[in-house]
Amino acid sequence: MRLRAKLILLAAVVTAIAIAAAYLLLPLGKQAGDSADLVENELCIVAPATLYDPASGQPLHAAKSIPLDARCPICGMYPARTPHWAAQVVFQDGASHFFDSPVDLFVFLQRTDRSTARHTREDIAVSYVTDFETRQWIEAQRAFFVQGSAVLGPMRGADLPAFSTRESAREFARNRGGTVLAFEQIGPGLIRSLNRNTHHLH
Repeated sequence: MRLRAKLILLAAVVTAIAIAAAYLLLPLGKQAGDSADLVENELCIVAPATLYDPASGQPLHAAKSIPLDARCPICGMYPARTPHWAAQVVFQDGASHFFDSPVDLFVFLQRTDRSTARHTREDIAVSYVTDFETRQWIEAQRAFFVQGSAVLGPMRGADLPAFSTRESAREFARNRGGTVLAFEQIGPGLIRSLNRNTHHLH
C-alpha cells in the first residue's frame, strides 16, 4: 500500500514538472493571460482538405458530395449533418474544404491562412453554398443571402441562409424576416458580428 502511494506521488510530481516546463518554454509575453492571443496568431487546423478523386469522374472544380467524416475547418462540426446550410471551397488541384454554414465559409475566405497550411486564398478555384430550399449547390458569388432572419444556423445562432435567386431570398425574408444581400455586400464587419468561432480552440 505504501509503495502504491509513493508511485502516485511520484506521478503527480512528474506531471507538475512537465506542466511547469511547458509554461516556461512559452515565448516571453505569451504566458498566463495571453493564451487567446497565442491561439489567434497561430495556424489553426481541424482537418485536412478532402483530396480530389480522379476515379469519381467529376470535373476537377465541380461541387463535391460531402463526405460523412468531413469536418468544418472553422468550427469542427460535420457539414454532412446540416446539408441545407453546407458550403465548400474547391482548390485549383481539386481538393475541397467543407463548411457547416455560409458564415464559416466567409470566415475561411477572409483568413484562409489560419485554417490550411497547404493552400492559400489564391489557390481557391470556386466557392459553393447550398440553396437553403432546394439543397442544390450554387456558386457563392452568384448567391443571395438573408441576414437577420429568425432562422438559426447549425451553431444555434444567426447565420446567412443562401438562395440561388434574389426573388426566392426575398420570399424567405418576407416570411422569416431579414435583409437580402448579394455576395459582394457581405463584408468583414458583418462576418465578425455573426461568427462565434473567432477564438475557437481545438
